[in-house]
Amino acid sequence: MPDQTTASTSMTGAGLALAFLILAGVAHADELADAAGKYRIDPSSHISFSVGQVAGGGIKGDFGKFRGTFRIDGRNIGKSNVNFTLLPASVRTGETRVETFLRSDAIFDVANYPEIVFRSTSVTRTGPDSARIEGNLTARGRTHKAVFNATVERRNARNINFHVQGQVLRSLYGMDAGTPIYSNLVNFNMQLQGSRG
Repeated sequence: MPDQTTASTSMTGAGLALAFLILAGVAHADELADAAGKYRIDPSSHISFSVGQVAGGGIKGDFGKFRGTFRIDGRNIGKSNVNFTLLPASVRTGETRVETFLRSDAIFDVANYPEIVFRSTSVTRTGPDSARIEGNLTARGRTHKAVFNATVERRNARNINFHVQGQVLRSLYGMDAGTPIYSNLVNFNMQLQGSRG
């Protein structure tokens, strides 16, 4: 049986450990609130996508041109907002034939619809450093609801980096050429870096 000194030391150690965990939790819980402000999405961000294929590798690529802003409301995350514009003509897959097809009127129709636009309608906090972003996605003149999940990866006084993921049904926007051989579901995987400004 441990003596009183040993027991007291153990209790003190446990108390300090618990206090540390509580303080760490409180500090981490304000990850989004502490990042309050308006940010511009940097060109160094990376917007990638993939479309599955039956018995094949599918299509993978990214977009080289985009712009946007987001604002984090520190008092009420629900009042935060995101505005994002993607230029589909900048699509890159590493294969000229595929890129030409994607830019054609069968998919993006960049000649008539040079922009794809997302405007958030609600932001819901899902964790200490994560949020669910719902909004309207407009492509080829059609607008439908879309949902993305964002997680803070790192931040400092001037910059913040988010990992954003989401899925979009391309048939909703008249881009269903190639189905069902190619999946109707487009998976987005984005690394967004924002700079205060």
